[in-house]
Amino acid sequence: MRLLDLLHRWTGGLIGLVLALLGLSGAILVHKESWIALPHAGDALVRDPDAIARATAKLLAEPGAQSIVYAGDRFGLHQLRTGEGAGLYADQTGEIVTRWSSQWQRPELWLFDFHHHLFSGDAGETVIGIAGLAALLFVITGAILWWRTRRTFKFRLLPKRLSRPAIVMHHRDLGIVVAPLLLLSALTGTMMIFRPVAETVVAPFSGYGIVTTSLKAPKVKSGPLAPRLDWAPILRSAHARFPDATIRILALPRKPGEPITIRMKRAGEWLPNGRTTLWIDAQDGHVLAARDALALPRGAQVFNGAYPLHAAKVGGLGWRLVMTVSGLTLMLLGSLAVWSFWFKRPKPARAAQRPVRA
Repeated sequence: MRLLDLLHRWTGGLIGLVLALLGLSGAILVHKESWIALPHAGDALVRDPDAIARATAKLLAEPGAQSIVYAGDRFGLHQLRTGEGAGLYADQTGEIVTRWSSQWQRPELWLFDFHHHLFSGDAGETVIGIAGLAALLFVITGAILWWRTRRTFKFRLLPKRLSRPAIVMHHRDLGIVVAPLLLLSALTGTMMIFRPVAETVVAPFSGYGIVTTSLKAPKVKSGPLAPRLDWAPILRSAHARFPDATIRILALPRKPGEPITIRMKRAGEWLPNGRTTLWIDAQDGHVLAARDALALPRGAQVFNGAYPLHAAKVGGLGWRLVMTVSGLTLMLLGSLAVWSFWFKRPKPARAAQRPVRA
């Protein structure tokens, strides 16, 4: 048990600050649709394919246009990505509301980049995945260590004082209360970063490897991107294929021979941008392949539920508040763990001096 205690404390002291910052940034991002104060951000969602097509044509005529993330139920603006960190927001008629040339000009963008990549791309994402695995370890070992002292349990939102014993008691007792939420946050976050973790979690539903197999893009060959595509029939055909779905993302090909990709969200999907996908020939607009997310194997559908649970994209305001509690608690536990470990460590006892004989 002493070895377990040492492992828990040292790992927390080393990685607690990363977890604290991830918890705080996650709690803020859960509510980003509410605090992005831009004109038309609260507009009702337009579902008419022809109106969406007109806005699409306007936006994709912008220099450097790469992809569109369409307005949703909680956010009434389209987002066009035009380059490395650059983009714009437009209303649902295609009229531009604001532009940016760098992600640092939009707080929701750099905050998202920090929470997902620590401003360091793939390397930062790997660090976050390791932190997620450490968080899983903390929950499990913390529950084991708490069991010894369960009779002294006292629930407090904050420690009684900033002494090491008070912080340790608060950390232990608050941690066991929110352990299920922390476990869910850590597990779903790690599933999205490390595919083997995701495959292991969903293996009981459809077998190991089903996520990779199910979500692999089909091998299709597209013609070159036409300079002026008629988007109306393309989007009408997409809605005709999945009548209950809303269009969420349209991505232009990055290389010659790649198709246009359209992601849609069917009524039964939790994933905010959906996983129902169509691959469109970039030259004439006909459908090359289609995937219905609700027809995927059970394991793949379980995986698709990880992000909506993690980011509170399902369950309404109630679940957003629950995940806010999870993020703020992680911030509190992580920061106090670092403080108590590095700045409130007990001083080593001095060796007793032997009397000198005359």
